[in-house]
Amino acid sequence: MKPAGVILAGGRSTRMGGGDKFLLDLGGKPILEHVIKRLAPQVARMALNANGNAARLSRFNLPVMHDSIDGYAGPLAGVLAGMDWAFDNGFDQIVTVAADTPFFPEHLVVALQMGIVSDATPLAMATTPDLERPFNRHPTFGLWDVSLREDLRQSLKDGLRKVVQWTEPKGCANVCFQGFAFDPFFNVNTPDDLTKAREYLAQQPQESRT
Repeated sequence: MKPAGVILAGGRSTRMGGGDKFLLDLGGKPILEHVIKRLAPQVARMALNANGNAARLSRFNLPVMHDSIDGYAGPLAGVLAGMDWAFDNGFDQIVTVAADTPFFPEHLVVALQMGIVSDATPLAMATTPDLERPFNRHPTFGLWDVSLREDLRQSLKDGLRKVVQWTEPKGCANVCFQGFAFDPFFNVNTPDDLTKAREYLAQQPQESRT
């Protein structure tokens, strides 16, 4: 069964100078549109976690959920918003992706689901190989059991902010993605990153660019 998909776009984009970096142009359309296109076949439904005026995102025709924890509490606040939305819509799991990461794997969800089954955990997180440590975690790319939402809510109220500090005690499969020409979890944080993303897009098959 496909989970619900939640695109995390609740950050403040400080390294890009503020504003919605996921609305910047990449190959003639917003970065977010690339993310939506890549995620849509992998999930049953999608929603967007974003703060501020939701009307600016109406063109994407997705439900928009604000953080329920004040003060930009980080990606876990977006995960919680996604869990609450999924619970209200009858889903047991959500998969999260970042709104500024347009090249994540097309088999992301299947691989995360296999990790949960293999490791018998309620959570799974994407990783990539790293020469200096066992792996490089990508905390915004995960599969989350919605039944943990009240635990997460309380943890956030208690001041917890780091994803790994919450996921590790619960049991989290670390699913490694490798064999790509470049890091598939490359995200656009700075103007230089946007230039690099345009170079990466040019390397994609033509059908992936349109």
